[in-house]
Amino acid sequence: MTSVHCPACHTDDTKVIDSRVAEEGAAIRRRRQCPICRHRFTTFERLEEVPLMVTKTNGRREPFDRAKITKGVLAAAKGRPVTLEQAELVAEAVEEAVRLKGHDVASNDIGLCVLDQLRKLDEVVYLRFASVYKNFDDVSDFRRELTLLEKAPAD
Repeated sequence: MTSVHCPACHTDDTKVIDSRVAEEGAAIRRRRQCPICRHRFTTFERLEEVPLMVTKTNGRREPFDRAKITKGVLAAAKGRPVTLEQAELVAEAVEEAVRLKGHDVASNDIGLCVLDQLRKLDEVVYLRFASVYKNFDDVSDFRRELTLLEKAPAD
């Protein structure tokens, strides 16, 4: 256990006299008092989130960017009844799913997760996104994907 030093006399044995949830649950506020000089002060404990890194197909790594998913979904949804909020919910669900795989995820896993979310949201948007993500070359690629979509169990 780490001790908190008194900012006044630098004693390393301060006592917590009150703890409360702060910042809408994102932090814990602690009132502390030094038993030596009686100085009172406040500390905050916050969860430090480890950044999610994406490994691209070429081996390059970059930080995960939820906005890229939202942008891609909105591009595939152009002219469809899909709202910005729905696209953001897809991106959020994808981020939550890939975080469960660890702090380093392959871009391919992200793409497959996006497709899984889009299949539930809108099949046309799913096919549009799949056509770009999977680099469709001709109509047979669309037919193959449509067959897979029809065989997939509905959630």
